[in-house]
Amino acid sequence: MNKDELSSLKCRACEGLVDKLKQDEIKKNLSYISGWKVKENKLFKEYKFKDFKSALEFVNMLGKIAEQEGHHPNISFTWGRVEVTIYTHAVNGLTLNDFILAAKFDKIK
Repeated sequence: MNKDELSSLKCRACEGLVDKLKQDEIKKNLSYISGWKVKENKLFKEYKFKDFKSALEFVNMLGKIAEQEGHHPNISFTWGRVEVTIYTHAVNGLTLNDFILAAKFDKIK
């Protein structure tokens, strides 16, 4: 699998019925996305922008994708910076959905 294949997948509703990814699965999937880090069993990435307006426009695009996928990250932003944290709340950890969403976000920036 590569980043394009990962981003072409659709997030599936899990309702806590899927298992968290194991460390080797996390490491493998992390290799398909760029600039993401795992912190406290969550995906994290910071995006930089030239100004507040650009950051806000990016946040709005992220929101649209998150709604389409039915998978909602934690997003915070300020002048020139957007921070995204993704994890599957229902399992309090990482699932394939998290990596799919990260790959989709990276396609727009």
